[in-house]
Amino acid sequence: MKGILKKIEKIGIVPVIKLEKLEDAVPLAKALCEGGIPCAEVTFRTDICVDVIKVMKETYPEMIIGAGTVLTKDQVDAAIKAGAEFIVSPGFNPEIVEYCNGKKIIITPGCTTPSDIEQALKLGLEAVKFFPAENAGGIKMIKALSAPYEKLKFMPTGGINIDNIKSYLDFDKVIACGGTWMVPSELIEKKNFEQIKILTRITVENMLGFSLAHIGLNMASSEEAESVVDTFESIFGFKKAENPNSIFAGSYIEAMRSPYLGKNGHIAIFTDYIERAVAYLERNKIKLNQESAKYNSAGKLGAIYLENEIGGFAIHLVQKAK
Repeated sequence: MKGILKKIEKIGIVPVIKLEKLEDAVPLAKALCEGGIPCAEVTFRTDICVDVIKVMKETYPEMIIGAGTVLTKDQVDAAIKAGAEFIVSPGFNPEIVEYCNGKKIIITPGCTTPSDIEQALKLGLEAVKFFPAENAGGIKMIKALSAPYEKLKFMPTGGINIDNIKSYLDFDKVIACGGTWMVPSELIEKKNFEQIKILTRITVENMLGFSLAHIGLNMASSEEAESVVDTFESIFGFKKAENPNSIFAGSYIEAMRSPYLGKNGHIAIFTDYIERAVAYLERNKIKLNQESAKYNSAGKLGAIYLENEIGGFAIHLVQKAK
């Protein structure tokens, strides 16, 4: 998958924005970046959209900015000149797709039928927009369409919100979801960008789903580890489960047979999407211990430690089983 699409996949969410006033562009971009989503699709629904793209990209060059509702070649050219890195169209227009392909511009046209998808594949596209997602059958329809077209990825938009986004992102053919719930027009009109930042952060935290997996305690020996676990079992009824490197008391306490990472031990944090969580932490200047990364048999990242301890404990992310 091409670079920009891969970057979008690691973010997982594309805010779809429509601005009436250019003065709102910078504070909105700031709110999105600080909230954890350095990405936006600026729609060609107002006369200032090109200027919005330009000022957002100039002020926040790290943002991935795309142009949405693109219907003409002139709009493609204007958007790219302003700094847009990808083009989105509501429907499948072969002329626009071929024009973008000829200029090596990433485009995700709207596709909701097998005929649309076959045209997209014929023109070499890797991902398409699925719009309007909920009205067109939602994730069930995307899964049905994916069965005969296994190589194509989707970016659904339309009717997606904080409550149903995970049902889409759980499917590996969905690279990201577009929506407006974190950038509602009423908040933009009131210039309440602080609330937009809060909604954005809530959206990201909900998507990543951080939660406690277990706490690991560094013990000096297997005998000491077993004694600790036996104590937890006798007091709280946490059942013992042994493995070569540690002994668990229930699912939340792990006693290491010998000291491992962390002064006192480690804390494992579940996440629903570990690669997106890693990208999120890296964007927030949190360093990770790449040598600690563990991958499953399919080559997917399953766990990784942060570089720094917290309170004497090493911290590692764990992909939650689906």
